Amino acid sequence: MSLFAIGLLLAAAVLHTTWNLLLKQAGERYITTWWAAIIGCLAFTPAIYFLGFPSQTVWHILVISAFFQIAYYAVLAEAYKDSDFSLVYPMGRGAAPALIAVWAAIFLHERFTLGGLTGIIVIVIGLLIVGGGDIFQTHSKPHTRGILLALLLALLISIYSILDGVAVKQTNALPYVVVLFLCVPAFTSPLIFKLYGWNKLKDEFSAHGWTLAAIGVLTIGAYSLALWAYSISPLGYAGAVREVSVVMAAYAGWQFLGEKFGGWRILGAVVIFAGIMVIALLG
Repeated sequence: MSLFAIGLLLAAAVLHTTWNLLLKQAGERYITTWWAAIIGCLAFTPAIYFLGFPSQTVWHILVISAFFQIAYYAVLAEAYKDSDFSLVYPMGRGAAPALIAVWAAIFLHERFTLGGLTGIIVIVIGLLIVGGGDIFQTHSKPHTRGILLALLLALLISIYSILDGVAVKQTNALPYVVVLFLCVPAFTSPLIFKLYGWNKLKDEFSAHGWTLAAIGVLTIGAYSLALWAYSISPLGYAGAVREVSVVMAAYAGWQFLGEKFGGWRILGAVVIFAGIMVIALLG
């Protein structure tokens, strides 16, 4: 795997962690994600003028992926209501690479080198150590509902990642992401208006407009960088390296939200870094 692709994924991880941290601290998260998708799309719409719309051959993939993205945001918002950021984010993102590698092998016939496969396994182990740090503490009880929601997130992430990875090998990543995220509010607006009404939506925008804008721009920026890397790399490798963001998330949860960042998560961070280096050198 090229160092350029790894660089893209690391940059995407920083942006992804940042918008998730903002979302965790947001008020009504369903409204936040709705507004963020709209604002982010508006900010990046000029890219379509210069780069064109996604190829017609990928529109069916785009629409299917949009529904999985909607499910992801719904589960994510519910998970953040229920559990710590430093549990939900690392475990949800952490279990996804193993599933992505499985789907890539089955449906895309990707073949991994022994070193690359070893790197994926090492990263997954490190991710689960970071996300499951509380489980490994004998004095802690695992939060079952939070873990189940995080694992559901992992399944949704793996499905839309494979779909989008296939699509961006046939079309430009940025216009694809813009149209994809435009579909999310387009499909969900009737439900959002029914649940909250225009006045509530307007009040949320008035109170947190800059935060909504930041989440929207960071979301599309992060995913565009990730899909750019997907377009030039095997999905099994790229999906694993991308989730280095879980280390950043665990640190952010500790630094900004007062959540725990103990020895297990430090160990997990070291293991993940080792896995990324194995993929970079041998994948």
